[in-house]
Amino acid sequence: MSALANQRPPVARLAEHVSCHDSGEWPGTVRGVEQPPEESRVAAKRAPSDDYLVVALECGRPLAGSARYALRNVDRVVIGRGDERRAERFVDGDLATLDARVPGLAPQHARLVRVGNGWAIEDLGSESGTVVNGVRVDCAVLAPDDIVELGHTLFRVLSGVATPEGTAEDLEAAAASEGVLATLDPTLTRRMEMSAKLATSSVPLLLLGESGTGKEVAARWLHGKTGRNGPFVAVNCGAIPTMLVESQLFGHVKGAFSGALRDEPGLIRAAEGGTLFLDEIGELPKTSQAALLRVLQEREVVPVGATRPVRVDFRLLAATNAPLGEMVERGEFRRDLLARIAGMTVVLPSLRERRFDVGMLVATLLRRLAGDRAGAMTFTPEAGRALLSYEWPFNVRELEQSLATCVALNGADGVVELDHLASTIAASLHPSAISVSATDGLSVRDRQLQLQLLEKLAVHSGNLTEVAHSMGKARTQIQRWCRRFGIDANVYRR
Repeated sequence: MSALANQRPPVARLAEHVSCHDSGEWPGTVRGVEQPPEESRVAAKRAPSDDYLVVALECGRPLAGSARYALRNVDRVVIGRGDERRAERFVDGDLATLDARVPGLAPQHARLVRVGNGWAIEDLGSESGTVVNGVRVDCAVLAPDDIVELGHTLFRVLSGVATPEGTAEDLEAAAASEGVLATLDPTLTRRMEMSAKLATSSVPLLLLGESGTGKEVAARWLHGKTGRNGPFVAVNCGAIPTMLVESQLFGHVKGAFSGALRDEPGLIRAAEGGTLFLDEIGELPKTSQAALLRVLQEREVVPVGATRPVRVDFRLLAATNAPLGEMVERGEFRRDLLARIAGMTVVLPSLRERRFDVGMLVATLLRRLAGDRAGAMTFTPEAGRALLSYEWPFNVRELEQSLATCVALNGADGVVELDHLASTIAASLHPSAISVSATDGLSVRDRQLQLQLLEKLAVHSGNLTEVAHSMGKARTQIQRWCRRFGIDANVYRR
């Protein structure tokens, strides 16, 4: 076993060589079993875990997008073939089971089992096998960034995801479609829902995030939620020469300065009845910040060279990747202007923080970039894993450029291969650190018993008395089995 595997808890090392192919009865018996009541022992004993199974990318049909299925109060997951993508919850005895179906898999392809606070995956004898980070395994404990390949579909298990109250257990791509803002992240979804509620109000919104995270896209989306009939006017404050900022923003009258040959309304008045989006507002010169503050306070603008103010009506959105709070402390940005533009702040995460959304974004961007060809395009599993593994330092903008290259290079067969991607992206397929399972000479029956014991310990939080009762055995027998298989029951105790 690898050095990395030796650093894991005892139960994790055990699950790496669990290779239990049972009689095939349990996947069938869970069908048709009624969902237990809320007060059931199974549901009541387990604290919310906020874990999710994510269908990250269907390489054979990338336009299907992604999906997430909540693993809260779930003891095990069986993953297999279905005519359409879906998930159902059942109870088999005292094991709460999620039955996830995806086209193109074996009828019963693999299953996930709780191991302490994490998950182990086991192949159920499928022909194409179960692959973790490019390595075929019988069974392995999953690390947070592991990518599981079943057939031509890539999965991830997300643990410890912050989940606001009222979040739907499951989410399919069709229900999350908001273009490049589509996400499986419950927290980001809630942020956008809250900002959409404020869109029709006069509360100014400040969008924060790295370059390429989609701040202007979010601003255009919010403009669509305002219900205003006026235009969306985007202004890059960092792209206007310092000497021209005020005339560009506030307008000017003929003769106000050399070259002012006619009256110009300015960008602020151009947004009349619509939305003014001030991008990179942290780049606005200090001398212009006071003038902008007056416009926001009085809702009127004085063109350069004019003496009378002009009333203006617009919805304000601003964005930056600059640390405005630090700039205020250094005296580089006006404190009162920050207070005026940040009625609510919305932080857009980097793509490396939401790589589980890559499949969702691929579906959206391919439709835009490939048009009618998009439906015929597929990815090799290696190319798909590279897209999910890469950290995307330039965020969604970089992903879009990479896909545009793939569309341009793609042949008549429509298959995107690893060498269609930039070398930096392909290099993200680092060698796997997982340890491929070993049988350690156990019989099939012993391996079945091993996994059953793991499942029962997860259900009963390591309580050996309850495990013994559920298995119809004496407590001393459970203790003997734990010693025999090297299982530490304390790992499961909460």
